[in-house]
Amino acid sequence: MNTFPFHLGTSSYIIPADILPNANYLAGKVKDIELILFEVDDGPNNLPSPDVIEELAKIAREQDLTFTVHLPLDLKLGNDGSERDVSLVKAKRVIECTRGLDPWAYVLHLDGRSVRTSKDTAAIACWQDHSVRALEIVSEWASGAEKLAVENLETYPLDFIQPILDRIPVSRCVDIGHLWLDGHDPIPYLQAALPRTRVIHIHGIAERDHRSLAFMPQDKVRAVWDELLHLKYAGVLTLEIFSEEDFLSSMEVIGKIS
Repeated sequence: MNTFPFHLGTSSYIIPADILPNANYLAGKVKDIELILFEVDDGPNNLPSPDVIEELAKIAREQDLTFTVHLPLDLKLGNDGSERDVSLVKAKRVIECTRGLDPWAYVLHLDGRSVRTSKDTAAIACWQDHSVRALEIVSEWASGAEKLAVENLETYPLDFIQPILDRIPVSRCVDIGHLWLDGHDPIPYLQAALPRTRVIHIHGIAERDHRSLAFMPQDKVRAVWDELLHLKYAGVLTLEIFSEEDFLSSMEVIGKIS
């Protein structure tokens, strides 16, 4: 496997199987696995058991792997400002479940749908206060704010999360695919964000996003790759895709440009 200054990884849903078979399949092919966890009350869930966590930790030790964990729900306080919102409940459950893996980062979205396009400064300020408080709560569970990687989302203004980042020392997850999807050049955004960036997501766009890099013009992918090498990025770069076909063809693209 090629070596880079960063850990090249992908998601835990590449082959149609559970997390552990995916980890065994990916071991030796990547250096990080993003655990995509969902948890539904009284319904299906894929939270790993303690035995699975132990096996994942063993794979990580033997293969020099890291894990990142994507929290299941967009983070927020309750509508009344309470700290008992289901997004917090599930975040705590996932963090406690995966603590034995010592994840490189917990990737999360902030739920800003209510104010994404708002001009109401009071409502925006209230949302920002609530978001900071939610991150403070979760950072205690995660053993530090730097472990939380707040992701930029498509259809949101480019600077939407910046006022939050100015108030709490969380890390960032820069999603290149979301920037491409909204028609933005990711290079200036990446340059500004990189000092606090712990995780980068990259994926192609076809009939939807989160597809193979083979669907993207090669010069766009190469520009991002060259910038990461130039800036000596040393975090995790995740191919956030969800099929073996997309994974293998994305790795072929990386092989050609690196």
